[in-house]
Amino acid sequence: MSVSDIEEQVKELYDFEISASAISRITNAVATEVVSWQNRPLEDLYLIVWMDGIVFKVRENSKVINKTIYLAVGLNREGKKEVLGMWLGKNESSSFWMSVLTDLKARGVEDILITATDNLNGFTQTIRSVFPESQTQICVVHQIRNACKYVVWM
Repeated sequence: MSVSDIEEQVKELYDFEISASAISRITNAVATEVVSWQNRPLEDLYLIVWMDGIVFKVRENSKVINKTIYLAVGLNREGKKEVLGMWLGKNESSSFWMSVLTDLKARGVEDILITATDNLNGFTQTIRSVFPESQTQICVVHQIRNACKYVVWM
């Protein structure tokens, strides 16, 4: 969103006016924190990592296009879920997941015991190329959705 878009949204939603310079200062401060969060070191081991892409329709250059947010959520040794990262791509593919997995490894992840995925074509092989000992399981929600294709509805 542009500064003027944000200014307009704040006025419309909260009936509050904020200057363009204040918006710029805030977004710059937030952007710095986001980059720091995106590059933070991760734990060496995650028990389970859930990975999926979420497709959003966004307006870009006066056109509505699809963009995918790649999301990885890990279960650490203490049993707490942690968002490991979010990455922006054009469409979900195993080749983009390779860059996500490589990023996780570069940030300190040495092993993932179980990965839960949507069974995207080539995804399991991509995971094994970066984390060879990891076991892959199809997400229960995706299993149910895939099984429903074979159910006769009356």
